[in-house]
Amino acid sequence: MRPRLGHIQFLNCLPLYYGLVKTDVLLDVDLVKAAPKDLSEMLVGGELDVAPIPSIEYARHAEDLVLLPDISISSDGEVQSILLLANEPPERLGGRCVALTDTSRTSQVLARILFERYWGATPEYTEMPSGLASMMREAEAALLIGDDALRAYHQPTDLLKYDLGQMWDDYAGLPMVYAVWAARREFAERSPGELERVDWALNQSNRYTHEHLEAISEYAARWEPFPVTFFRSYFDALRFDFGSRYRDGLGRYLEEAHAIGQLQRVPELTFTTVA
Repeated sequence: MRPRLGHIQFLNCLPLYYGLVKTDVLLDVDLVKAAPKDLSEMLVGGELDVAPIPSIEYARHAEDLVLLPDISISSDGEVQSILLLANEPPERLGGRCVALTDTSRTSQVLARILFERYWGATPEYTEMPSGLASMMREAEAALLIGDDALRAYHQPTDLLKYDLGQMWDDYAGLPMVYAVWAARREFAERSPGELERVDWALNQSNRYTHEHLEAISEYAARWEPFPVTFFRSYFDALRFDFGSRYRDGLGRYLEEAHAIGQLQRVPELTFTTVA
């Protein structure tokens, strides 16, 4: 069987997907597209072998998973696609309702960390399907991620906007790791050669991405009602690295999640042993 590889159905994964297409890797894997939280459920449930999953979900299932060592979805400052929109400054939202999108657990926990540890407020939270108008009918602030957040980031509004990648940088002084590529531990032990090929392919795609961001931006602009400059700005904000500063950023995030009761324990980061 070919490795079953997950793929996030957001623009933040488009550069890597584009690289996989251009390097013909998709001929050697079964690609499954889904939202981040669904990918983590499928990976833990054995329906996928390797997938990008929310960082918090890796931590919650670390005993069953191993990390690919060189790749993540991160930011070092603003990210544009993790956005809090609010009627009032976050410091004033204690006891008020904040709507959290139901599509990514990492971003939900990041918002909670920033409210409690950075802004000093404890709102009441409700989880809802993504949609700014419907969320703001029920709440004083809304957390959007992915394509919905990108559109809101670039469109004028009377609401206050807070880029949570930048807010995390202001608070922690470290990159924010939103998603990691993880493999089921059983798959890593049973099929190390297959896992090594997947890891190599993702790294090849990442290198291709860095060299062709303009072409990728032009490709994205064909299918979305935004100019090339919109996509280039976003793809420049994304980081796919997983070096020491990014690992430190992930560790800090997990410690903060534990401190506010969103994680039972902080696991050791366990990486694959691919060559």
